Amino acid sequence: MQFIPNIIFILLLGIGIYYFASNVKKLVRNIKLGKDVDRTDQKSERWSNMIRIALGQSKMVRRPVSGFLHIIVYVGFIIINIEVLEIILDGILGTHRLFLPVLGASFYGFLIGTFELLALLVFVAVVVFWIRRNAMNIQRFLSKELKGWSKNDGNNILYFEMVLMALFLIMNATDVHLQQAGVGNVISQFIYPLFSGFSLESLHVIERISWWIHVVGILIFLNYLYYSKHLHILLAFPNTFYANLKPKGQFSNNKNVTKEVQLMMDPNADPYAAPAEDEGEPEKFGASDVTDLNWVQLMNAYTCTECGRCSSVCPANLTGKELSPRAIMMKTRDRLEEVGKNIDANKGTFKDDGKQLLGEGYITQEEIWACTSCNACVEECPVNIDPLSIIMDMRQYLVMEESAAPQELNAMMQNVENNGAPWQYSQMDRLNWINEE
Repeated sequence: MQFIPNIIFILLLGIGIYYFASNVKKLVRNIKLGKDVDRTDQKSERWSNMIRIALGQSKMVRRPVSGFLHIIVYVGFIIINIEVLEIILDGILGTHRLFLPVLGASFYGFLIGTFELLALLVFVAVVVFWIRRNAMNIQRFLSKELKGWSKNDGNNILYFEMVLMALFLIMNATDVHLQQAGVGNVISQFIYPLFSGFSLESLHVIERISWWIHVVGILIFLNYLYYSKHLHILLAFPNTFYANLKPKGQFSNNKNVTKEVQLMMDPNADPYAAPAEDEGEPEKFGASDVTDLNWVQLMNAYTCTECGRCSSVCPANLTGKELSPRAIMMKTRDRLEEVGKNIDANKGTFKDDGKQLLGEGYITQEEIWACTSCNACVEECPVNIDPLSIIMDMRQYLVMEESAAPQELNAMMQNVENNGAPWQYSQMDRLNWINEE
C-alpha cells in the first residue's frame, strides 16, 4: 500500500511526458510541411541573436513596464522549475525534500528562499498582466483577432501561473518540518500563521493536496502549451537562431524568374529551346497555402506570442486598414493546424479540402495589399518573427499566378514595360521637364 502513491505518480508522469512528446512530434511534422530553406550560415551571429534576444530578452525591454514584468515571470519560470526536479524524484522514490540532506540546510534554505521570493514576484507580475489585459484599455489587447479563444488562452495561462505559484507557497507554508527548520521560508513563514488552528494531520493533508495539484498542474500546463500562444516558451530559441539575417528590405529572388531574366539577356540563348529533361515542373510562384511557405515561416507562426507589438507599430493598421501582422501569423497557424488535422484524419496523407491560406476564412487580398512593406513589424517582434515575408510571398502568387494585382499596380507595371518608368509618359518626353521654367 505504501507504494501506491509512487505508482500513481509514475503513471501520471509517464502519461504527461507521452502526450507532450506526441505533441512535439506533431509540431515538428507540421513545421516540416514547409519548403526547405537554408538558414545555417553565419552561425556565430545566429548564436549571438539567440542568446541576446531569446535568452537575454533584449527586445522585450524596449517597452520597460511589460518588459520588466516579463523578465520576472521568465526568470521565475526557469529558476523555480529547478524545484520540479526534486518534486519528480520525491514522487518516484517516495522521499520528502530529498535535496535537503544532500545540499545541507544552509544552501538548500537559500534555494528554497529564492524560489519563494520569485514565486511571490511572479504572482504579482501575473496579476498586473491580467489587469493590463482585462481592465486597462490597451489598444493592442482590444483588437478583433483577440476575441474568443485567443483572449481566453492568454487569461488561462495567467490563471495557471497564479495557481501554481500559490500552491507552491501553500505547500511550503503547511510543511511543518520546513517551517520548524526555519530555512528558506522567507515568504511561507507569513502564510503559515493562517493555518495555526489546524492539527498536524490537517496540515499534512493540505501539504500533500497542494503537492499533488502542483504536480498535476505542471503536467497539464506542459501539454497545454501546444494549443497555446505560450508555445513560444520552447520555440523562441530556435526561432531567433534561424531568423533571416539579410538586411531588412532585401527580398529573395525567385530562381525561376531569375532564370527567365538571364535567358532574355543572353544574346546567344535560344528562347525557344526546350527545357532540360531533369528540370521538372517549375515551382508555383509565391504562396497561396501553408505548404507553399518555408519551414521557418511556419515555425514563426507557432512561435507568435500574440503580444500585438507588431500591429501596434504597423502604419496600415494604425490608419484603420484591414491588415494586422499579428492576425497574419495567427491565421497562418490556424490554417497549418487545420492541414495537420486533415493529415491525421487521412492516415498521413493530405486530402484536398478546397481551402487555402489565401482566401475567405483566412488571409484576404485586402490585408495583403494594405502592407507598406516597411518592416516595422519585423523590427518590433520580440522573438524575430517575419510576417512581411509571408505577405510578400502571397503578393507574388497573386501577381504571377492569378494576375490579380490591384489596378493601380497593374497600370504602374504596364507603364514600366512600355515607357521605362512608372508614369504614363512616352520615353521621348522624359526630359521635357528640363525646358520648363
